[in-house]
Amino acid sequence: MKIKSIKAYHVVQPFVDGPYRMSKGRVADCFDAVIVAITSDGGVTGWGEMAPLGNFYSAAFPAGTRAGVPEIAPHLIGQDPRGFAGIGRLMDTVFKGHPYVKSALDMACWDLAARAADVPLVTMLGGRESDMAETYRVVTHGTLDQMAALARRIIAEGCRRLQVKVGGNVHDDIERVTTVAAAVPKGTVIFCDANAGWTPYQARQFADATRGIDYTFEQPCTTLDENMSVRRMLDKPMVLDESVTSLGEMLEIHRRGAADGLTLKISRLGGVTQTRLIRDVAVDLGFMITVEDTGGAEIDTAAMAHLSLSTPAERRLHAIAFHEWVTVRTARNAPPVTGSHMGIPDGPGLGIDVDPGLLGEPFFEIA
Repeated sequence: MKIKSIKAYHVVQPFVDGPYRMSKGRVADCFDAVIVAITSDGGVTGWGEMAPLGNFYSAAFPAGTRAGVPEIAPHLIGQDPRGFAGIGRLMDTVFKGHPYVKSALDMACWDLAARAADVPLVTMLGGRESDMAETYRVVTHGTLDQMAALARRIIAEGCRRLQVKVGGNVHDDIERVTTVAAAVPKGTVIFCDANAGWTPYQARQFADATRGIDYTFEQPCTTLDENMSVRRMLDKPMVLDESVTSLGEMLEIHRRGAADGLTLKISRLGGVTQTRLIRDVAVDLGFMITVEDTGGAEIDTAAMAHLSLSTPAERRLHAIAFHEWVTVRTARNAPPVTGSHMGIPDGPGLGIDVDPGLLGEPFFEIA
């Protein structure tokens, strides 16, 4: 099997609920996605998607993806898409760094290979561990009344896991989390995610003032040293997200005992290949795992679902249904969401039926 053609599409995906707000005044109105289609000489097409959350969240930005994919794609023509490690080495050779640019291309190769083998992608990722993954939803920055109302609405819609955005003014964040916790039923799972928005001093202030609330601390500070200084005094579980940028960084987190859980972002790690590798090693090292991404619609959510459901259930934290965040569709079907759980679409590969007519004209193609 050889790669015969590659197309890339630019799809803007506005948010259903309006602007997405996080610490330090960072705001995004949409996911700005690049979707890639890779077709083999046998006529099978695989799909991949990458969508940064603005220019501020990761070391990635939408225009960079659109510029980078055409630089890499010509080198992949004629390659075997099933040789994931070799494809990865080739992309790293011809285009140094910028793993987010390579993510959609890598994802499309996995989808293509699974479709050609007529098996769901989850089978190639280690096998299906359960039928559904529990999902969480986000309570973004807002007034106390807005955040409490959103939390109550999420709970009323059947979700039992909340990620509350903090990382701003510490005293305001203490009020935010206290108000949200009081607005939801006892037993609701709460993650307080600062998105690396605090100094260690601020994170310790927050942790000390909220000892009476049951939550998991997520990425309070930027560097591993800063997070480790908070970890030493913390009496709650800690999850790291932005700190997990490679296998080496994950191993350093483990060596230092800096976290109980990890959030693995597919695009930050460069695609499905590296995400699966890091996930498998992290599971063996005893971490709790969330697999998600920086954004996207049906394609990226499907990849997240397959990676989540091939993670052992006892090591899986939760998942997220990004395709429900946006107002546009990219496929005729989607990962099924029932209440607070998400599954995998039926069918080979990612299992979704991508509709090119929903994507517009490609901004790049090569054969």
